[in-house]
Amino acid sequence: MTSPGPELGDRAEIRAIVTQADTAIAAGSGDVPVLATPRLLALAEAAAVAAIAPRLKASQTSVGTAARLEHRRASPVGAELEIEAELTEMDGNRLVFMFIARPADGSDQVLGAGTIERVVLDRERFVTQAQTTGAQTTGAQTPVVDLG
Repeated sequence: MTSPGPELGDRAEIRAIVTQADTAIAAGSGDVPVLATPRLLALAEAAAVAAIAPRLKASQTSVGTAARLEHRRASPVGAELEIEAELTEMDGNRLVFMFIARPADGSDQVLGAGTIERVVLDRERFVTQAQTTGAQTTGAQTPVVDLG
């Protein structure tokens, strides 16, 4: 049976414990031992991917194309987090997710929130095109990959 594809309201929640490898120090985005903003974004992306993964065909994947993130509160090493993403907008193969990060202790405190945009595409075609475009790139040129 073929997957029906992503649907509005698809959601997933992931949990993570902040480790030294997740800190601003490790990420190079600061000099304090708290969850790095780039790491929070990576966790939000992972939740968005998990939200639609069961609905994609085996030949499909999704890639990130845009993000907006507010990192509101610090999370120290050892903190357990819950990050939830929900598919809130669809326009063809373009998907927009809302995400929110909270402490896993059940409090209503918002650690971070924002939106993630991803595009669903054919995995093999995308990888081939990225490798071909990248191989032809020299100097200061930037490879352009068709996400459509």
